[in-house]
Amino acid sequence: MIDSLTHIRVARPSLDLDAAERFYVDGLGLDVLWRTSGHVPGEHDLIMVGPAGGGWHFELTRDPQNPLAPTPTVDDLFVVYLGEAPDDALVRRLIDHGGRRVSSHNPYWDDYGVTIADPDGYRLVLCSRTWG
Repeated sequence: MIDSLTHIRVARPSLDLDAAERFYVDGLGLDVLWRTSGHVPGEHDLIMVGPAGGGWHFELTRDPQNPLAPTPTVDDLFVVYLGEAPDDALVRRLIDHGGRRVSSHNPYWDDYGVTIADPDGYRLVLCSRTWG
């Protein structure tokens, strides 16, 4: 049964796991929950990031033998509901760690937050609203 305690994993390809880690861990402040590397034939290199003890995480993968190019669209969003205006220091830290501030395709996100593209072009929205 799927309910509010169900754990969620979102997986995305990345061309540069080190750059993705800098953005999501050093920039956003998530934790490294798991890492697999070493170019094992037939296996992907990956890094899982998320809040320690949380019910969700990102799995960022790279197949060393056949890397997939990320293909984000302007509506592929990872939205973090902060409940307050995004802190300028957090926005600067994300940019300093490989992000790029962009306008949102949907103006709602510009009205209620800041959108930053990660090193692979996927968009992170720091939303000033709360969820629920």
